[in-house]
Amino acid sequence: MKIIFFGSSHFALPALEALIKSRNEILCVVTQPDKRQGRHLHLGATDVKSSAISAGLKVYQPENINSQEALNYLKGFNADLFVVVAYGQILSQQVLDIPELFAANIHASLLPKYRGAAPINWAVIKGEQVTGVSIIKLIRKMDAGPVLAQKKMDITGKDDAVILESKLSKLGAELIIDTLKYIKNQTFKLIPQDENRVVMAPKLKKDAGRIDWSMPAIDILNLIRGCLPWPGAFTYYKSKLLKVYKAQVTAQGIGVSGHQVPGEIVNVSKSGIEIKTRNGSLLIEELQIEGKRKMSVAEFITGHKISAGETLGRK
Repeated sequence: MKIIFFGSSHFALPALEALIKSRNEILCVVTQPDKRQGRHLHLGATDVKSSAISAGLKVYQPENINSQEALNYLKGFNADLFVVVAYGQILSQQVLDIPELFAANIHASLLPKYRGAAPINWAVIKGEQVTGVSIIKLIRKMDAGPVLAQKKMDITGKDDAVILESKLSKLGAELIIDTLKYIKNQTFKLIPQDENRVVMAPKLKKDAGRIDWSMPAIDILNLIRGCLPWPGAFTYYKSKLLKVYKAQVTAQGIGVSGHQVPGEIVNVSKSGIEIKTRNGSLLIEELQIEGKRKMSVAEFITGHKISAGETLGRK
């Protein structure tokens, strides 16, 4: 099949690499324009562009994918199919109508659950035990197109949003190759999504990572795992921002006692800082205080006089 691939983020790489190895013809790779990055603001290419150039593929980087110039350019390829993975621009109906068949999208959730920009983060934050990937036919309404294929994956206790993204990107790559066989043979089915089961997964805002110590310990742990790599879960210690990167639940089913409050430090040791929550306690293992680098608790307590009885959360 003749395919134009749309993708920008690291999540799209396994799918692109799988397509390169397949018997399909990649006519062009469409990705976001280079952006200035780092302290010195050097122009940096997307991960997808770098991979495409290494493979000797044609690369196209329009500022506006829905412009007349982009429409004319894409029409010139006479593509059978568009494959879209974490591209970063919304495709107009005019763009979606260009391929002979349709545009297929890899989405990192079991649709209709977690439509939106941050499905992986929200699945972890909400404590889901199962997630997966969906291949859908793109329509104008975001993530609402009929489903071509889905594949499930368990979320383990060791998975955070970063780890899960890597796993799902590989799962999506496997599934798109299998799905292309059905598309080519015209044996695929388009299954409408149940609008009554829709759950949204909007882009995370900076304040989404704020820890509410009156929540149960397990919910706080899920927030920490789900807010990686951005915005990061955070609280305050002596009016300084304190980011929490790694923790574990140390006790569940135990409520706050009469002399303890949520956010109160119960114990401090090299293995972690134990914090009381509404239900159970949480052991912080890796953190970053404002103005310093990320470090283990063992490193942190050598330079900070933190002790039981103090409270986190107040700015």
